[in-house]
Amino acid sequence: MAEADRARWDERYRGFPDPGQPSALVTSCARWLPTRGRALDVAGGAGRHALWLATRGLAVTLTDISPVGLEVARRSAAARGLALTTLELDLEQAPPPAGPWDVVLAFHYLQRELWPALVAALAPGGVLMLVQPTLKNLERHDRPRASHLLGEGELGAWAAGQPLEVLALDEGWLEEGRHEARLVARVVLSPSP
Repeated sequence: MAEADRARWDERYRGFPDPGQPSALVTSCARWLPTRGRALDVAGGAGRHALWLATRGLAVTLTDISPVGLEVARRSAAARGLALTTLELDLEQAPPPAGPWDVVLAFHYLQRELWPALVAALAPGGVLMLVQPTLKNLERHDRPRASHLLGEGELGAWAAGQPLEVLALDEGWLEEGRHEARLVARVVLSPSP
């Protein structure tokens, strides 16, 4: 399956002259994000969000299964004079890069069993951003398939059982026409002994 996924994403990214603009759902979170530290963009493709995070002053690592997507990101980072670390990684076979991270972003990448590892990889006070279409999206679109969509209220229910302070949690139809869920949460600092 990983090879088929890699080939599919490589083919898609071959036509990308640049990564494109970051999602407004991500950029609207700027007030909660640090401007120093380390950020991890999980399965971030051609790097549109990784590059935005790097322009904010973060040292960013971008992971993806597609070497073609990562090359688009590297070229764009070099053209903009930004430092960007890229890592070809199949997250269904390997864990995410070790933290601690000050920001972890997973945008349109759904692997529920990975979420606890992402929380664990955050530094105290680190920020987790998860953005994913929901099942309601199928009311207007055939894709993504149901297996790649969140249930109604799923992000909030999951976050309630984690050591997280929820900063933003919403679901709704976007101007782009998708029904998205977004969670922005900060790792709760452990009390001093």
